[in-house]
Amino acid sequence: MITPLLVSGEGLSIDDVVSVSGGMKVELDPDALPRMQRSRDAVERLVAEGRVAYGITTGFGRFKDRLISPEQVAQLQLNLIRSHAAGTGDELDEQTVRAMLLIRANTLAMGYSGIRPVVVQLLLDMLNAGVHPCIPGRGSLGASGDLAPLAHLALVLIGEGEALLDGERLGGMEALCRADLKPVVLGAKEGLALTNGTTLMAGLGALLVKQATNLARTADAAAALTLEALYGTDRAYDARVHAVRPHPRQIACAAFLRSLLSTSQFLRTDDPNNVQDPYTLRCVPQVHGAVRDAIDYARWVVSIELNAANDNPLVFLDEETGEADIISAGNFHGEPIAVAMDSMKLSVTDMGNMSERRTARLVDADCNGGVLPMFLTTQGGLESGLMIVQYTAAALASENKVLSHPASTDTIPSSANTEDHVSMGATAVHHTELVLNHTETIVAIELLTAAQGIDFRCRTMGLNPSDMGEGTRAVYELVRKSVPFLEHDVPLAPYIEMVRSLVYSGEVVASINSVVDLSRVTLD
Repeated sequence: MITPLLVSGEGLSIDDVVSVSGGMKVELDPDALPRMQRSRDAVERLVAEGRVAYGITTGFGRFKDRLISPEQVAQLQLNLIRSHAAGTGDELDEQTVRAMLLIRANTLAMGYSGIRPVVVQLLLDMLNAGVHPCIPGRGSLGASGDLAPLAHLALVLIGEGEALLDGERLGGMEALCRADLKPVVLGAKEGLALTNGTTLMAGLGALLVKQATNLARTADAAAALTLEALYGTDRAYDARVHAVRPHPRQIACAAFLRSLLSTSQFLRTDDPNNVQDPYTLRCVPQVHGAVRDAIDYARWVVSIELNAANDNPLVFLDEETGEADIISAGNFHGEPIAVAMDSMKLSVTDMGNMSERRTARLVDADCNGGVLPMFLTTQGGLESGLMIVQYTAAALASENKVLSHPASTDTIPSSANTEDHVSMGATAVHHTELVLNHTETIVAIELLTAAQGIDFRCRTMGLNPSDMGEGTRAVYELVRKSVPFLEHDVPLAPYIEMVRSLVYSGEVVASINSVVDLSRVTLD
């Protein structure tokens, strides 16, 4: 039996988010209960004393100067959830929704939001029961939190909105009832605590960091496989070269490539007539290493955000006197995530550029020096071979360039110019997701094409797959389980999708891990 993840407000990792998004159960840490209750008591005292605090006894945004009576504070929170549920576009997938439920609960468990433990418990109970709110993906500006998406999430807690349960779309109340759960009636500040935060950005961001890490390792493997197919040399990956330009992830990438290619007989030895390869082969450690840097930065930012209090206002208690200080600030602003995701999608876009150019070289006999036949077919003219897979890779690479425009450089005022600078962090994560998905397909096309090239090398050079590098052979064999050598023209889309699924699922990396110790040659 798998032990449930303990949600305590601290120590939540990206791997935890990935596990829970995939179905792992959760449990509220009892040690978080007193923290939450103390901050909740402070909110209730504030209301009873008639003190003014943003979003508790005032309206929201431009209405910050409208005072709310104690008799209306509960209605204020209900109105907030209903009015802010204004999202649009395709709905978030269940993995992202589960990540959001977990991260919001973890943030609230820190004890700075003034919310009752029973509300946080319901978030976790919904996770365990598989009650997944239906959340439109667009509508967040990435400041004042992911307001619209989180409002759609919160609707289900109060028995409204819609949710998926066992694949069936239900009204929020019915979904809770079928799961034997009861909705909550929100009190002072609780609607604001549920909607004010970077939860969509952090949740989807965590999943994307995991996806990007897998993709970067797979792209390394694709480059190594292409090097063998093109009769390249691994001289440029020599450890001495990278030691004198000591970027850590460049060094790690070069070490990984050397491990993949260890014992390969497909590589070119020193040749005075061909002393170096094109940049997309020779400079893989330099480019892919920089991509790893960007992914690592995003990992660092998201890991912090998973355990951050990003509500507004925040409740701080004096440990000695018990007095509460309610501070309005800006921890909901998504700029850290926006910048990190923009950096990651930009770097992944360039990794896709490299992969597409390697594919172009594989299919172009004029470019690869005749090592491989034009478009990797023996009947050129009558058959087109792999001509068009490069078109597909090029189309996706070009679309990525449009998507990689940094969302964080944009802003648009909201709430009658009260909220006059926003991060557009939600746009950054959405575009990063598209870039990653496209680049997975680009890399899959390279793998498919390189495997075809390997088979031609075997035919023309008297080699066998057993002569490949230890790691690249594992990748080649995995691809060949799904895609045969293509003797004649066939519809290629199904084969592209088969290999893309191997990339996305992590099976390519797993095949390498079975023969190469990744922990010794990677730096995340």
